[in-house]
Amino acid sequence: MNIMDAFGDLGRPLRARDLCQASDLPIVSKSVENTRFKLKRLVDRGILAETKPGLFSRHRP
Repeated sequence: MNIMDAFGDLGRPLRARDLCQASDLPIVSKSVENTRFKLKRLVDRGILAETKPGLFSRHRP
């Protein structure tokens, strides 16, 4: 499951750990940090929004 699919399927703001679980990745520091980095990059590109520190959701124009 890719990141955007997870946001569509779950329909709520997510944390990096939530995405690791949804993607069947191991819940270890390396996986969570890599996912968080990807989420931050999507925020920088305007695709996602970080509503609270560490909590990401789809960007609403």
